[in-house]
Amino acid sequence: MIAANHFGWGSRSVLLRICVALPTYCGLAVLLPAARCARQETTLTEADSLYSQGVAALKRGDLAEARKAFEAIVKRNPNDAKAQNLLGMILFSQGETKSALPHLRAAVHLNPGSAEAHRTLSTALLEAGEAKGALTEAREAVRLAPQSADAQFALARALDVSGDIAGSKDALRKALEIAPNREAATQLESATQLDPQSAPAFYYLGLARRDSGDSAGAISALQSSVALIREQPQAQNQLGLLLQRSGQPHQAASAFREVIRLAPADPDGQNNLGLALLQTGDGDGAIAAFKEALRLRPDDVSYQGNLGAAYLQKADFTAAVAEFQSALERDPRNQSLHYNLGLALKLQDKLPEAVRELRKAEALDPSEPDPPYTLGVTLWQMGDLENAAAELHNAIRAKPDYAEAYYTLGTVLKQQGKLDQAAAALREAIRLQPDFAGAHTTLAAVLRQLGDTEGAAAESRAGAELAKRNTDLQAAVFATNSGKRLRATGDLDHAIAQFREALAATPDYAPAHFELGLALEQQGKKEEARQEFEKAASLDPKLVPPPP
Repeated sequence: MIAANHFGWGSRSVLLRICVALPTYCGLAVLLPAARCARQETTLTEADSLYSQGVAALKRGDLAEARKAFEAIVKRNPNDAKAQNLLGMILFSQGETKSALPHLRAAVHLNPGSAEAHRTLSTALLEAGEAKGALTEAREAVRLAPQSADAQFALARALDVSGDIAGSKDALRKALEIAPNREAATQLESATQLDPQSAPAFYYLGLARRDSGDSAGAISALQSSVALIREQPQAQNQLGLLLQRSGQPHQAASAFREVIRLAPADPDGQNNLGLALLQTGDGDGAIAAFKEALRLRPDDVSYQGNLGAAYLQKADFTAAVAEFQSALERDPRNQSLHYNLGLALKLQDKLPEAVRELRKAEALDPSEPDPPYTLGVTLWQMGDLENAAAELHNAIRAKPDYAEAYYTLGTVLKQQGKLDQAAAALREAIRLQPDFAGAHTTLAAVLRQLGDTEGAAAESRAGAELAKRNTDLQAAVFATNSGKRLRATGDLDHAIAQFREALAATPDYAPAHFELGLALEQQGKKEEARQEFEKAASLDPKLVPPPP
């Protein structure tokens, strides 16, 4: 293995897997006997037989037998480019790089227009430590076949070994663009196993896993990449986005802070940090980040909308309304701005004004369930039960699994005296969300009015049980958040006590197990930390521990 080969694809074991697995043998189409040439008829027959034997041996993975066959072909006809290339590949796969090179060079000489021959020679030259020659051959392979993912992969390897990390990343990006659905992740996993010091390989492995829907695997790979080379703004940004989407906003914020450190003039980095901080409940930090994003890009309406949302979280409704109204002056048909303005006005108890904005939001995009839901709740507060029910039905049409809308509709119908319809809506809310304590309790009241005493008692018990469980969960969330703050200040003993208190209240609360694992790891208790990480992952696979 070449120490400088950060991708590690010069490995014979990787080449062997790739070559033997493909019927065309790494893109080398096996010629039919009639297409082959020889000087004499008798030689043609013998060569055909040997060729068939060699191909059959390759198919069953018998490299020794295949080698004998192609050695015999090359001995009879040294000008057979395909046989030279296949023999060189077999020798290389067997670990005989020095013996393979003359045959691979002969293949290139005999068939200089074969991108595959140049690519294979590049791989062997890398293994032999001839980085300059490998790069030349890889560039020629790409010149001959610019849309070949294999050629781009070869160029990425050669550039990486030559120290051109930026060029290597570009070639690898092109390879993934050309063949996004190929076994790229498999190749990249092999690369990281063979050279665990390759930050670019881990980065692109993360992207490949992300594109395949493996968020947890993508996070793990990107964490490994930035652990090797911290100064990667793109990798830090992708890591932050994935952590944010997987419900790990504190870790996401850390990644976005690295993006800002590395690229302080990037407004998107500030915006992403603000969104992550909103998730953590840090309204002041979010406001500061969004303001900085707007300073860097003053005309961005989405940044201003996010700033308004941060003020909303801080319960500064006046400031929120001002930001939303200002943004709407520049983008009057922005549905989310109208919705958020309506919500802020509702929270100010300016209900008629809120209704106007919420109706605008609903008209702009009837497929969105939140505007009609919030409108329905507002109309219910205003005593307009008929229109409230109509809007809640609109919300359910937009989102048929909207348990909260069914629950609120059931409550409105109960007030209207439509008890059978109310019971049906509440039962649907419970079907969609069995642990919905309020729905059970309200259904109990409806059934009691309908004369179903037994059913009412059962729903009442279920509601009380769920309410206790929810109270325990709230206690676990509170203790976990307290522990996070203590851990951030370095007070690990008290942080651990808080996490254990959370687990005493709710033993299956995954975030508490995860945070406890982080604290134990900081104390050097690796085995205890590992057990907590495993428990957290079993409860929530999105919770990925940091790389060791």
